[in-house]
Amino acid sequence: MCLAVPMKVLSRDGEMGKVEQDGVARDVSFAMVPEAEVGDYVLIHAGFAIERLDQQQAADTLALLNEMWAEDEPDPRGGS
Repeated sequence: MCLAVPMKVLSRDGEMGKVEQDGVARDVSFAMVPEAEVGDYVLIHAGFAIERLDQQQAADTLALLNEMWAEDEPDPRGGS
């Protein structure tokens, strides 16, 4: 499964820059989203920013991803 994750732009230096989400920072390429600026939210896939998002879109997507990931974790009580 391929997944793109919303992350906040921390810095830019030409086509490269740094993004962060939940304390995890990554170096990424902005070649496909040259209009992205520091403070923006972008979707990151395979080391590339692929789309610019507004803050609400990013929050909504992250909430859905967190819900999905929580469902995949085993029940510590031994249930399903």
